[in-house]
Amino acid sequence: MTVHHEELVPPVDPDRLRADPVDPDRLRADPVDPDRLRADLTELLTIPSVSGSAAEAEVQAWLAERWTSEGLEVERWDIDIDALGADPEFPGMEVERSHALGVTATLRGTGGGATLLLDGHTDVVPPGDLDAWTGDPFAVRRVAVDGEERLIARGASDMKAGVAAMWAAVRAIADSGIALRGDVILAPVSGEEDGGLGTFALLRHGVRADMCIVPEPTELCIVPGNGGALTFRLTVHGLAAHASMRTSGYSVIEKFIPVYRALEDLEARRNAVVDPIMQRWPIAYPLSIGTVHAGDWASTVPDLLVAEGRLGVAIGESVEHARAELETTVAEVCARDPWLAEHPVTVTWWGGQFASGRTDPAHPITAIVGDEHRALFGAQPVIYGGPYGSDLRLLAGIGGIPTVHYGPGVPESAHTPDEYVATQQVVDAANAMARMILRICA
Repeated sequence: MTVHHEELVPPVDPDRLRADPVDPDRLRADPVDPDRLRADLTELLTIPSVSGSAAEAEVQAWLAERWTSEGLEVERWDIDIDALGADPEFPGMEVERSHALGVTATLRGTGGGATLLLDGHTDVVPPGDLDAWTGDPFAVRRVAVDGEERLIARGASDMKAGVAAMWAAVRAIADSGIALRGDVILAPVSGEEDGGLGTFALLRHGVRADMCIVPEPTELCIVPGNGGALTFRLTVHGLAAHASMRTSGYSVIEKFIPVYRALEDLEARRNAVVDPIMQRWPIAYPLSIGTVHAGDWASTVPDLLVAEGRLGVAIGESVEHARAELETTVAEVCARDPWLAEHPVTVTWWGGQFASGRTDPAHPITAIVGDEHRALFGAQPVIYGGPYGSDLRLLAGIGGIPTVHYGPGVPESAHTPDEYVATQQVVDAANAMARMILRICA
């Protein structure tokens, strides 16, 4: 049975947000144990939880066991992938999964306060070319760069550092002895990298909150919104011929070139005017081709080409509008070419389908995160929008939960060889989140 989100997320009670909070200064400025945090993160990084692998569920189970041992109220459940896949709002999936595990760990309040959800994904992308790494991607290396300690491993920045930080923040609150009125919910999720299975399952499971922080790598900046990302496939049909008589055939590579150029022009048009919070990026809503496969014999004119790519979705733009723009562009190219007019390029939408998402910057969650960052570090954090898809759009959209990104790590390091995170930034993020928990939940 499909449970609709209207039943899952009741309206926020304004009185819960207006309740007098505990002064975060009652907490030590640095309540987090950095050695323990580093050890937890190191162990977390050694689990090769690549999206779709068996370790994707193993890391969830490992966290459930650790959080149970620390006295948190832990719930774990098997995610019904087939049932969720049939849901009309399912966000898509690019890899096969036979098993996925949902987990939450709650630090329960005494009642009457606001609930804060801390949502962080535990799956990571494959390491890619191992020769591009300076060591095993899942054997953590500690290096010093300009006096800064860094941890190198797949998932260090995106986003196991964020998961470790939110864990350490909750532990610091639990150890402080300060009683919360509202609940804090830790939610490690799977499948974020290829669509958002874990967070979608979390919402369909009935998890609700008044606010949410997702500790994606933002270098401790606040990201209240991000563009979307739609995965597409282009299929070009040609006519095979012997290479010595290539003019008697139609090469799909030659036919693909004008399509590719038209997509470059489309990207430029779609980025001519962007939301103010996206102006940080040279290209706010990228359109890129990631794979191209054509031909099967060097001496044959190739007659089939399959290209796969990613279309950025503008903040506030519907998925349907973004798809229509790409489909129209491809159709216009085909109409101008006699061969493609009769054998048009087909467009298929598959895999992860990330809509854009945005939380009103005027919502209290943005002010609270900014206030506590400034109180701890003495400077107002930068606020910008992300050019990537994330679970924010599910939490703020389907879930109706005001959500921001705030976490450790350099976003440019995500998905790269020798991905890294600065250890001190992870500690700083955890200390800041501990203060934010008090502001919201106490």
